[in-house]
Order: sequence, then structure tokens, then C-alpha cells
Amino acid sequence: MNISKVLLNVVSLATIWLAAKASAQVPLAITVRDATVITTLHAEGAQIYECKSFAGKSPSEVGTLTWQFREPIATLIVDGKSVGRHYAGPNWEHIDGSAVKGKVNVSVPGPTSSDIPWLELEVVDHRKDGILSAATTIQRVNTKGGLAQGSCESEGKLLSVPYAADYVFLRKGT
Repeated sequence: MNISKVLLNVVSLATIWLAAKASAQVPLAITVRDATVITTLHAEGAQIYECKSFAGKSPSEVGTLTWQFREPIATLIVDGKSVGRHYAGPNWEHIDGSAVKGKVNVSVPGPTSSDIPWLELEVVDHRKDGILSAATTIQRVNTKGGLAQGSCESEGKLLSVPYAADYVFLRKGT
């Protein structure tokens, strides 16, 4: 057996182990069945909020200023290297040119009261060929930070809240 086959086997086993470890920690509500992991990209960035008047259901809520989610902005990272970006839509772009847009299907609370939720998103748009072009589902897991805290005083004011997360891109089938 040559060295490249040995390395391929080691990498394959490591990938299987990491995927099994990650899936064991994913809440059942966002677990994707009959899917294969394409790639996992770590994100470091911010969740941007805007101070807006809340259109509440009761008269006492109407006009109350609250932080409302506006958009994410993050760098996608693998092994400490930037490999893409994540922004409003929500959209993910990889440096190979491939890009996807998602729509939230399921949301579960993050690990702490300051962490954004873990999500399962359906891919609703693909752009260009590359690593993301076969993705059908995205999971946002391992979130840290990102939730707006406190009151907002001035309508239109923006708040940037640092966050980190892992985005798991999956395709249907095994």
C-alpha cells in the first residue's frame, strides 16, 4: 500500500469520526436524516441588529423600541484560513465561486442565553459550481454569542454583536 492510500484512509476515518461526533451533539429537531456532509465551515463575525419600533400585538407593546435582527456578516474559515463569507439573505459564498442561499426550517435555542439559535436551513438557491453547489441543507451549530442584549434608546441605531458558529453543508443521500 502506498503512502497516498494510507493518507486517504486516515483522512477518511478522521472525517467519519468528526461527522459522527458532530451529529451526536446536534439536537434532534435539526438533525438531517439521509444526508451526507459536504463540508463544515467555521464562521467568525457579527450579528447586526437595528433599533426599531415594535409592532406588538397589544396596545402597550406598539411603539416599544427593540433590537430587531437585520443581517449577519461573517468570514468563513477552514484551518485558520478565510475561505468565504456569510451575509444577508442568508447567503454563503465560497472562494471557489459557489454560493447558496438558505431559508430557516427549524430553530432551537442556543446553548446559553447570549448564543444565537441553532438552525436547520433549506437551500433555496445555488450560484456557480463548486463545493457548495450540491448542498441541499445547512445546519448552524456550536453557536457562541450573537444575541442582542439590553434596551435600545434611539430608533435606527445599529448594534453589532460578535458571534461564532459552525455551518454544516449537507446533500441529500449517502
